[in-house]
Amino acid sequence: MTDRDSLEGLRGLHQDLIALEESRLPNIERLWADLEARIDEFRKLLDKTPKSETSRKRLASGTIQIDGQEYSINEEFQESTRLLADVLDLDELESARLLHDASDDAETLDRSILATAVIHCHEYRQFLLECLRLILKLSTDLDTDEDTRNVLRQLIDLILETKDGPARNGSLYAQKCMTAMSGVEKSLYSLAERVQSSLTLGQTSTYEHDEITTLQQLSLGQEHESLGAILTHLVKSNYTGVEDFHKILEHLPTVDRWNTLAAHYAPVLAAFTAQYGSPEGSGSLREARLLHNKIVVSKDTAPWALRNFQAAMISWWLAEYSGWYLDQPLGSPVQGVNLEAESQARSESFFQALRDGAFQCTLSLCSQIRPNDWHDPARNSLTALLLHETTSLPHEASLMSSYFQDLIMEQIEIFADAFITNMPDTLRRFQVEEDDQRIKLLSSLKPGVPSSVSEHDLHLERFMVIISYAFEHRTDAAQSFWADTESNLYGFLQWASKRQSTPRVGAFCEMLRGISEGENCATFAHNFLCEEGGFTSAKIRRSSPLAWAQIFAELDLYTSRIREYPTANLAAGQYIVKGQADDIDEPESAIMLETYLRLMSHVCRESTLARSWVLHHPTFRAMEVLLLLCSSAVPSRLRACAFAAVQALSTNKTVELGSSLWISLDQWVSGGSLLPPSSLKPAKVSNASAWAEATFNSMANEFEETNEFIRLLQVLVSPVADGPGLNDALPFPEWLGSTYRMPGIEPYIDFVLGKVFAIKMQELEGSPQLRILRWNVLNFIATCLGTFNEDLVILANRTTIAVDTAMNTSSLMAYVRFHPFSRVMEWMFNERVLAALFASAHQDITEISRSLPDSPLVLALLRSIDVMNLIMDLQSTYLDIARPLVKTQSSAYRKPVHSPSLASFEDSVAKNLGLIVDLGLYSGTGIQDLAISSIKLLQKFASSRKLNVQPLQGQAQSFSGNRLIGVLQQEEDLERIARPLILAMQFDTRELVQGPDSPGWVIKSVVLDFLNDCLAVSPNRPNLAHALLGFSCTGAGLDVEADGLFARSSSLFHAILRLVVEYPDGDETTMLSWALDLKQKGLQVLSTLWTSHLTSIFTLVELRASDFLFALFISQKPIEVSTGWDGQSVKDSEFISTSSAVAFEHYLQQRRLLIEYTSSELRLVSSEGAPSLQGRILSTLLGSTTMPTGEAVPNLTIFDLFDFAEVDFAQDATPPATNYFSGMDFSVSTGLGLDDIVHGYDLRMVEEMLALRHNELRKSGLMKDPTEEQVANTEAENLILYFHGQNIRHSLAFARVQTLKAWVDLMTLVVVKCDLDQGTRSTLTLQGLQVITPKLDQYALENTSDAVELACLVRTLLFQLNFNSSTLDKARAGDVAHDRLFQVFRTALRAISISDGNPLIREVLYNICHRYLTGMAEILDAPLRRQHNTQTIKATGERLIDIVCDDAYGGAGTCRVSALLLLNSLVLLAKSESSTYLVNSLVRTNFIVVIVEAIKDIPQELRETSARDVPLLLYYYESKLSLILTISQDRAGATQIMNAGLFQAVRASGLFTADPDLGIEMDNSDALNKYYELLLYVVRVITAVVVSRGTDNAQTIEQARYFLEENRPSIVAIFKRQAKIGGVPMGRPSLWLDELVELTVLLMTMTEFLSYEEQRDSQKSSRIGFS
Repeated sequence: MTDRDSLEGLRGLHQDLIALEESRLPNIERLWADLEARIDEFRKLLDKTPKSETSRKRLASGTIQIDGQEYSINEEFQESTRLLADVLDLDELESARLLHDASDDAETLDRSILATAVIHCHEYRQFLLECLRLILKLSTDLDTDEDTRNVLRQLIDLILETKDGPARNGSLYAQKCMTAMSGVEKSLYSLAERVQSSLTLGQTSTYEHDEITTLQQLSLGQEHESLGAILTHLVKSNYTGVEDFHKILEHLPTVDRWNTLAAHYAPVLAAFTAQYGSPEGSGSLREARLLHNKIVVSKDTAPWALRNFQAAMISWWLAEYSGWYLDQPLGSPVQGVNLEAESQARSESFFQALRDGAFQCTLSLCSQIRPNDWHDPARNSLTALLLHETTSLPHEASLMSSYFQDLIMEQIEIFADAFITNMPDTLRRFQVEEDDQRIKLLSSLKPGVPSSVSEHDLHLERFMVIISYAFEHRTDAAQSFWADTESNLYGFLQWASKRQSTPRVGAFCEMLRGISEGENCATFAHNFLCEEGGFTSAKIRRSSPLAWAQIFAELDLYTSRIREYPTANLAAGQYIVKGQADDIDEPESAIMLETYLRLMSHVCRESTLARSWVLHHPTFRAMEVLLLLCSSAVPSRLRACAFAAVQALSTNKTVELGSSLWISLDQWVSGGSLLPPSSLKPAKVSNASAWAEATFNSMANEFEETNEFIRLLQVLVSPVADGPGLNDALPFPEWLGSTYRMPGIEPYIDFVLGKVFAIKMQELEGSPQLRILRWNVLNFIATCLGTFNEDLVILANRTTIAVDTAMNTSSLMAYVRFHPFSRVMEWMFNERVLAALFASAHQDITEISRSLPDSPLVLALLRSIDVMNLIMDLQSTYLDIARPLVKTQSSAYRKPVHSPSLASFEDSVAKNLGLIVDLGLYSGTGIQDLAISSIKLLQKFASSRKLNVQPLQGQAQSFSGNRLIGVLQQEEDLERIARPLILAMQFDTRELVQGPDSPGWVIKSVVLDFLNDCLAVSPNRPNLAHALLGFSCTGAGLDVEADGLFARSSSLFHAILRLVVEYPDGDETTMLSWALDLKQKGLQVLSTLWTSHLTSIFTLVELRASDFLFALFISQKPIEVSTGWDGQSVKDSEFISTSSAVAFEHYLQQRRLLIEYTSSELRLVSSEGAPSLQGRILSTLLGSTTMPTGEAVPNLTIFDLFDFAEVDFAQDATPPATNYFSGMDFSVSTGLGLDDIVHGYDLRMVEEMLALRHNELRKSGLMKDPTEEQVANTEAENLILYFHGQNIRHSLAFARVQTLKAWVDLMTLVVVKCDLDQGTRSTLTLQGLQVITPKLDQYALENTSDAVELACLVRTLLFQLNFNSSTLDKARAGDVAHDRLFQVFRTALRAISISDGNPLIREVLYNICHRYLTGMAEILDAPLRRQHNTQTIKATGERLIDIVCDDAYGGAGTCRVSALLLLNSLVLLAKSESSTYLVNSLVRTNFIVVIVEAIKDIPQELRETSARDVPLLLYYYESKLSLILTISQDRAGATQIMNAGLFQAVRASGLFTADPDLGIEMDNSDALNKYYELLLYVVRVITAVVVSRGTDNAQTIEQARYFLEENRPSIVAIFKRQAKIGGVPMGRPSLWLDELVELTVLLMTMTEFLSYEEQRDSQKSSRIGFS
């Protein structure tokens, strides 16, 4: 058979062929290659190896070969193989191969290996059959390109071996198809017998056995269908011979069941008939006559078991065969034959076939192979009348594939065309005989007239309805009726429209409906109906062709009686009694009127021209007539058709038409007289409310009437077609119904939700009508909710726009109060309505999976989920704004309907948590829209605190953490839900071809969005995302089950991991935004997991085990200016305004996540102490990844990852100039619906603001002509484009700065945390500086936020660099290193001088310069380089010193400290160069005076500073005093310090006058120590000044002596404390006391203070003695 890869390849090949069929396959070369590689498989497709004794013996030997490899097999495998061979009726060795190949997928499919093997076998066969079918179909499809058709025909020749072999090979292949079809039939009947036997004997079977049996039945049925289609295409493509026709005719008499298998032969027979029975086919007349003899003349010699099927076949044959005799050619082999007699015989044979049920069989086939889910009662009634007691096809016939349905319809189309063309006399005979029979039947109904007939034939009616089914939904085929007015088909229409009886006109209308779908065909049909000029009188003229005039006259006739007895004269509440069909003149008149109305509805809905013509007809008032018809005693179904006609006329309604319809409808409902459409005021009606209530009550009793009325309401509440999309207008007149009730449409909403949805639905439970009615009700609800614009409330409160004036409702209050949203939302909090809503959302998952996406079951389910999504989105607006407003404005007559016990929608969900399981299962059905809506609703529920935190009552403790997880674990549905999501995450290369429109890409994106949203809400608490990813949630923690999907590496987590690794960034030429988006989303899921403390340990272990880091590094592509992003480079002018910028942003985010993950791994490795793994990671970061095999693979280095910084894009654009929209503040739209960090504009809200402003200008008269309107529209478009561009710019900037932060963090980790030798660290540091210094220079001026990040990294690198390292020696390498460092210093200085307004970056730059200068000072042999540094400082200019001084004095926080440290380094540099440049600069700026004078404020500042800020303030004082000290260490500097008033400032500060045992007052636990530290700093400065100026400077010595003398008590106290004599004990020994004493002694020595004191004391004593 095949292995798993072959099956996957076949699935992809099938997808490609479907894409080719739909003209959306760009890579056709791959398709040709795949097809050529499988030619042999197609040839052997129909060859089946039966079970054999040889294979059984080989199996029993215990050793077999599979794909050339020998395997030893155990007894269990042998037994499974035998069982599989019995199930598939297949050779044992082939079964063993299937079983072996199935082992890989058994885990994924959650099935046993045996069941998986059965699935694989049938999938392989079915995919091959379907691929062959598509090849054959496309080879003859005229819509396919001619070159493609030629290639496909060549391929078919190779498959059938007709290219180099005999043409008969095609016939042999066709016979194989017939044999295979017969074999499938036997297998299916055998399966059915086994099942029936088991049931009869009461035998029980396992679930898996039943599942395999069901799978086989479905698969074999599909194979039989595909074989029938293949055989049909082989016949149509002329690959068969007439002998094949004979063979199938010999087989069909044995078919004895009218079921789907029999129906599969219908297109084959029709194709053979057209090929060998028609003169346009490939057969000869002689062959056709032989076949005619066998099919018609000798039909009774070998009668079919299915006589009706044989009759249908004969009718198809005669229609084609009669074409030979339309124009008898000369030289015909049948010359001399009585052609007239043969023609008469053919006609009689045709009528005999009709009597045998030919048309009934064909009509049954047409009407029953398509699903009848939509329950069209009028059409079903007509079809049932025409079929009468015909045997129906079983229900499974409606499960035929759509392509097979189309194939049957195509063949019946050919039959219809042939019958009309080739047998016109027979058609005329239909009409004549049926009219005669009808006249006799009607005559027999008169009293006293004997009955000659009990019923009459309806063959012509059946033929018309067959045409309606055959051409329905096939607009191209229907064009054949309208393309040529001289054609036979158009002539048939004209003929059939004349002299119509009541039942025939109904059939004709159905036929006209079938061939008038689409705008063009419907307009043709309208023109056809207009051909009869003039308006017919009320007396019906049946001899005239069917036309609008006749339809209008019929309707007018039956409504004229109503005008004679107006409903307003009836008593209140006396609603018109429902009529019956017998109330109409003729038995079929009700059906006739229904088909009239259906035709009108259809044509008006499809054709704009027809709709306008009917609405504006000068004499026929359509709306009035239709609503009057609804008021008459007619059957409920007819009234439903009238509602449908009103709905059709409302298609693409205007505001005026909508208002007119609402007025007319409200008058009709309330029992008032109908008003003309132009009326704008309501009429007052007595007892109108009671009448309306009676109307609704009566209407709710009938399904058809209720259903169509709700559909009409849904159209009426929809916005107008040509509206601006603002949804600021009510869909009805604001005063509607105000004469007899509260204005608005609440009664209609109450009818739909209160009577129908809450009550009527319960009565229809189990009925097919329930799904249709449910879908329409939910459609109505969704329309009411979805058309409410809650943004208007936000804009009214947050902008200056006059919303009340600008909107198309009288006021915002009226809009909120009267909009259907308010009442519908109130009903959404009604328990009975909620019960119906949850019932709508709870469906059997098996039935859903088998249903078509457009079936009412699926659509109703989808709509129920959409409604819940809308409720979740809008409930806050309703609860906070709408409900309080409606409550205050309501009258006493308004009945509240909500349940007070429900505070939010989540409360009702909490009582119906089974919905969570259902939504999870729906997400894996494969129905894209359903899966997307289900996942979005799950996300909303997963984000709700009420549904997540509170545990379920009675839950086990392990479930107590999260309600949603609890219910899934209780039902054991987690794996069942997760498995389809895991399969959806598998990468398919064809997604790259189809792009973001690929269903696989869409579902992947939605699932990843769901996971990211859930994880973002609560990353550190177990939530639904964790459970689906494969983690076991236990209370507030997570674990991994030993035998779970996560432990087996088969979980959704691992599927996402593989997706991230395997999914490409783009194609060979460009990066693709949608591919990058998907990969980035997957990485984000993993990122959230590896950063959360809840999941990080599990995640990092799994990522490390899969070599995730190394795989990502190997796949990384460099970013270059020329790199293509969705086909454009960053240099292109339109880059910002297109998806190219989005692609670049996604790649930046992807790069960021990779870097962040690398950082996380490095941190973990460092903490774990794993040197080998750390070495491997470092090797990768340096450009070489070592694979597990030992192979070294090159990759981008850590410095290459900085390449994104080289890509520059335009900064903020200038807003466009506006006139009409100037002065508008769009800031209200920022951050809404976007990442608040990005501060983007909500474009939808921007558009709404512009639309409101536009309305405001128009209403105020500022826009008076179309030219001004156009200018305003242009301005609005320009603004939207501008804001769109701004959003992209902001997103790009945000992504780049985040990526930069991640890279800086990684670089810091590598240099700081990794175990590197000194040389390697120095090399990395210098290389890093080389990479980032140019960008720092650039960003310092252009991009401050990026510059800060780079500057911080430079600072880190410099502080990690050992300036005495061997890397910085005198060699050439050392010179290069010093040049790089000098470049960093110069860049930092320049950045300081140009920086403006950002102290953060200046602080970092100060640190960089400080570290560079201190490092260079450590190098003993660098005087020349220091000289360069001094010159660089001077070259930078005076602005540098000014900025540093300003920050040193008035900077915030640590910035001023850093500035002081830099100044200190600069002063030291100047001193080493014996330069006075810096001191002079400080003098010039008056900085020295400022900082010296600031000493006096130290005590005051300390007292006023909080304890938290005291350490920083003390550090600032230390830095400042250190700078003063450095300046004071030479004579010039000391002079400036003295001149600045050093001693005066010290005296003013009072530092030395404080109590030595208390110090100065400050909020610090170590205040006394800090006090002595401050004293030490001051004494150091004073001592330095004295030393620098020298002892010969009398002024300095004098001031120093005065300082000592003035502070003698404090100095004595310091000496005593140092000698530990008395004093209050300090908390800990002072670190500075010894130095303080030493410096004081030095100061006393230099000033000769003691000698000075002795001399002073002696002088004082002398003066005393003298006196």
